[in-house]
Amino acid sequence: LYSIILFCVFLWIPFVYFYYEEKEEDDGNTCSQVKTALKYTLGFITICAVLLLIGAFVPLDIPNKNNSTEWEKVKLLFEEFGSSHGLTALSFSISSLTVIGMLAAITYTAYGMSALPLNLIKGTTSAAYERLENTEDIEEVEQHLLRIKSKCRDGRPLSSRDRRTVQQLEERLRTLRRRERHLESIEKSWWTKFCEAIRPLKIVWGVFFIIVALLFTVSLFLSNLDKALHSAGFDSGFIILGTNLTNPLNMLLPVLQTVFPLDYILITTIVMYFIFTSMAGIRNMGIWFFWIRLYKIRRGKTRPQALLFLCMILLLIVLHTSYMIYSLAPQYVMYGSQKYLVQVRCSIKSTELSKLSSFLLDQCIVTRTYLFLHKFWFFSAAYYFGNWAFIAVFLIGLIVSCCKGKKSVIEGEVDEDDSDMSDDELSVYRH
Repeated sequence: LYSIILFCVFLWIPFVYFYYEEKEEDDGNTCSQVKTALKYTLGFITICAVLLLIGAFVPLDIPNKNNSTEWEKVKLLFEEFGSSHGLTALSFSISSLTVIGMLAAITYTAYGMSALPLNLIKGTTSAAYERLENTEDIEEVEQHLLRIKSKCRDGRPLSSRDRRTVQQLEERLRTLRRRERHLESIEKSWWTKFCEAIRPLKIVWGVFFIIVALLFTVSLFLSNLDKALHSAGFDSGFIILGTNLTNPLNMLLPVLQTVFPLDYILITTIVMYFIFTSMAGIRNMGIWFFWIRLYKIRRGKTRPQALLFLCMILLLIVLHTSYMIYSLAPQYVMYGSQKYLVQVRCSIKSTELSKLSSFLLDQCIVTRTYLFLHKFWFFSAAYYFGNWAFIAVFLIGLIVSCCKGKKSVIEGEVDEDDSDMSDDELSVYRH
């Protein structure tokens, strides 16, 4: 499954993205579009190959033998790489993508965890009220235009400043008239009436989501605090092999694991929750590259390239969810429901005690998932600081979402930079 993710991120999604980019620029030869897309995709394949090589060769320990030649050392590298079946290389590549997924989760998931429930609770403004305000704005802009144009009735040309003002007002008027058409369609649609009917259910779901978000945040905070107080520090990646400060999820999951498949149901619910909140964050914010907004995610008007970016971001966030679950429930991810079963007798000799201690240490087996996630200490350190950033962004997003008023019923659907979009999307609301 991890290999399939690498295939999608480094080959399939980039190829389809650049194919659509070439299709928009040149509607000619399909073969030429495929060749150009393959040329750009080759760069992503090169990055993937570099990550696999770094993971395969750099972390391996080469025995320091004075009588071994350089060729024997290189031969040993290939032998160990073949014996591990590339697991270390795959772990390094997946961990690199997980760090990118962590940045996406900090940007979108943390904000979506606060924005989604509060938007459900507050709801949207009335379409009829917005339409009345929009009509007043149209009349005001039209009167302003008439006042400026009345200056040239006697044949005098308008000044450059007035011409710029007229151009801005006409653009503003076109946007307001598009809003008028959208508001009229939404006001008459059956979907709006259905949403008004289930308004109490939305409030209940919003309260439930905000409680879950606070539960996750508290669990994440306690887990990170435990690492800060009891781990060996930065050089070990803040890794601890036990839990000193427990949290609700860390107590619940090992108990549910004893009754199949309750723990899988809860894990699936957690993953789906992260996906829904991530999609809400992307929907509200759009897709950004630093300070540049690349695409908007909107109903009926999302570009194919934006949908591909959305798929890639969700893939990376789901990858990061693996580590997020470890942060929320480290006991479950490391040991599951395993416990020490040996009863220590009081009349035990010192030699027997040392044997028993070594037996106790080997009795609980660490899960493969934990070992796969923590092969490289520097990635674990990055995840640790990323969790603090996640908590901070969630709290900031919660404050911002509380201070913001109700969303417009056509939030993000009509903007001034939508001149390249037609009004064909109105059929989405009519049907």
